[in-house]
Amino acid sequence: MNFIEELRWRGMIHDVTPGTEEQLAKETTAAYIGYDPTSDSLHIGNLASIMMLVHFQRAGHRPVALVGGATGMVGDPSGKSEERNLLDENVLRYNQDCIRKQLEKFLDFETPVNPAIMVNNYDWTKEFGFLQFLREIGKHITVNYMMAKDSVKNRMESGSGISFTEFSYQLLQGYDFCWLYEHKNCKLQMGGSDQWGNILTGTELIRRKLGGEAYALTCPLITKADGGKFGKTEEGNIWLDPKKTSPYKFYQFWLNTSDEDAAEYIKKFTLLSKEEIDAAIRQHAEAPHLRSLQKLLAKEITIRVHSEEDYLSSIEASEILFGKGTTETLKKLSADTLLSVFEGVPKSEVAKSEVEKKINIVDFLAGTTQIFASKGEARRMLKEGGVSVNKGKVTEDFLVSESCLLQGKYILVQKGKKNYYLVMAV
Repeated sequence: MNFIEELRWRGMIHDVTPGTEEQLAKETTAAYIGYDPTSDSLHIGNLASIMMLVHFQRAGHRPVALVGGATGMVGDPSGKSEERNLLDENVLRYNQDCIRKQLEKFLDFETPVNPAIMVNNYDWTKEFGFLQFLREIGKHITVNYMMAKDSVKNRMESGSGISFTEFSYQLLQGYDFCWLYEHKNCKLQMGGSDQWGNILTGTELIRRKLGGEAYALTCPLITKADGGKFGKTEEGNIWLDPKKTSPYKFYQFWLNTSDEDAAEYIKKFTLLSKEEIDAAIRQHAEAPHLRSLQKLLAKEITIRVHSEEDYLSSIEASEILFGKGTTETLKKLSADTLLSVFEGVPKSEVAKSEVEKKINIVDFLAGTTQIFASKGEARRMLKEGGVSVNKGKVTEDFLVSESCLLQGKYILVQKGKKNYYLVMAV
């Protein structure tokens, strides 16, 4: 597998320095990508760079994931309009461990041939004194060179200015590349297109300080066809951590992408071959309303990031809203998935002690929960077969009891075909 060719047909190359392809053809090469450890989870905005490392390892090379424990204490100005909060070492170390666990689902850290490695730049900068840094690193890069970088110019021109702390960030990142080149024989740095300037600072530092030759490759920043920001929803980022974004919500995000976006994302975020993807796009074009491309995309990514079990659970949860779910389906859902599916539906509470004593369905609907305005209205709907509890039709003699509680806490009531209510026993 030719790494550059693989990225090229997938639309994952924005810039690449001359000689990169020749270097990769010449010998097994180590390449690194840096990850910001200011959260204990990566999000789907990181997926493109993760997949670059995946393809790199599949092509027989060695991927290096760098967690910026030191640079995370400073803050990268690239793409930022203002300075961010800085974190202490304990938090950063914890975040690093969480990120490694997530990367283990993509990269092989155990294989005897070219295993992935994870490094933390705090380890080689914590003992590096300020004066030593100025003498050994700062003297090799001019202020003119640093001022010319877009990340610096944009902040200067915005009027908000830039602190010396953030101004020095490109030197710190450049030193990372220099250190990895010298100690891990790492000759390539990759990242998003907004990192191009910082990466080139590293190649320049390696050339001036070590007399070596290093390379840079960036992928385009992922955007949506309608111009919206990829990976952002009204609630914020789509995270890889199931505690931050449930597998159901994660699955739904990909399922709801547009046809145009799905055709791009399936190339960038899955390991399906060109032939498989071309066939999937053709099949989708024949019956777009079936959304087969989105379903394939959502399946591939949900299984990779979470599990096949989470994927199957997400499908079952999706069917509930379209009337295909059953009581058994509901019982299998986790509490988090259940809440994700019915996020936004009206919610009410009932005392658990009352449920344990058993409540007549009419009293439950029109008194305890006020799902119906009156008992008469509730009785009419019950006689017409228009009320379901946990997806099962109920009649006027039904008793709401402890056996109705999903996950020991929830009762799902459906009025008519589309009106759902989630009752919580507290």
